[in-house]
Amino acid sequence: MFTTPNSKNPSFKVLTPITLIEFLKEQLKGQSNSSIKEVLTNHRVLLNNHDIITQYNYQLKQGDVINILSKKNHVIEFKHPKLKILYEDEYLFVVSKKEGLLSIATEKEKVHTAYHILNDYVKQYDERNRVYIVHRLDKDTSGVMMFAKKPEIQEQMQDNWKQYVLERTYAAVIEGVPDKMKDTIYSTLTEDKFQHMRSLQGKAEGKRAVTTFEVVQKNNKYSLLKLVLDTGRKNQIRIHLQSIGHPIVGDKKYGSKIDPIHRMCLHAKNLTFIHPVTKETMRFEIPLPRKFLELVSDIK
Repeated sequence: MFTTPNSKNPSFKVLTPITLIEFLKEQLKGQSNSSIKEVLTNHRVLLNNHDIITQYNYQLKQGDVINILSKKNHVIEFKHPKLKILYEDEYLFVVSKKEGLLSIATEKEKVHTAYHILNDYVKQYDERNRVYIVHRLDKDTSGVMMFAKKPEIQEQMQDNWKQYVLERTYAAVIEGVPDKMKDTIYSTLTEDKFQHMRSLQGKAEGKRAVTTFEVVQKNNKYSLLKLVLDTGRKNQIRIHLQSIGHPIVGDKKYGSKIDPIHRMCLHAKNLTFIHPVTKETMRFEIPLPRKFLELVSDIK
């Protein structure tokens, strides 16, 4: 969330690198630890007149300015039925996207996107603010994704993706049960003139794609898979699961003939990465949609 300090908000300048909690203890002498933590948990610590910080161990730099906001200070809250902010600092957003929402604009849809929604939000504080896409999720895929607040952070993350991203885990409900309970799918992916991706075997021209899956739960009709990506190609999981004869439930584009819960059953469950500035390991996990679990429960 964003807010604007006023003259009644105490302001402190950081003279030497220090964690936020230790800095607050130094500046708010006489206050109890619980009172100081309350300031953090209630979103009352503003960094550099820009970002609300709630991390106890956030590393402050020399020259940073901290404002302690009053309880009555106006705060711009973010609320959207399809998008939830899981984490925010001055460098990036981590969000939970629901199915049915595009990550970025297409020729047909410019406004109803995660990018546009977040852009509108940051511009409420300052018209110069904007967000930058780091990676995408398909419209009908739910789960965790990341946006940068600065172009240099976007470039840093995208150019060094494997260095920063430690784990990216998906969950999918597929038709039937694979022959192997755990396996790795290798192929080359190419895109045709209709922007439809295809999986090719052997040394065909295209981009190498590697997906590892494990069956977590199954019944006689569906299987719930945990999927880990070694590469991040467009529609990779969807194509690979179709290629082994077990398309994702509800994925009509890639082979599914059924749609029992009126959505594609693919969910970006976990994202673990090294923060590009603080170098802290960040982990975000979003529980599986309840209807995924219902599909793979015992069928009577």
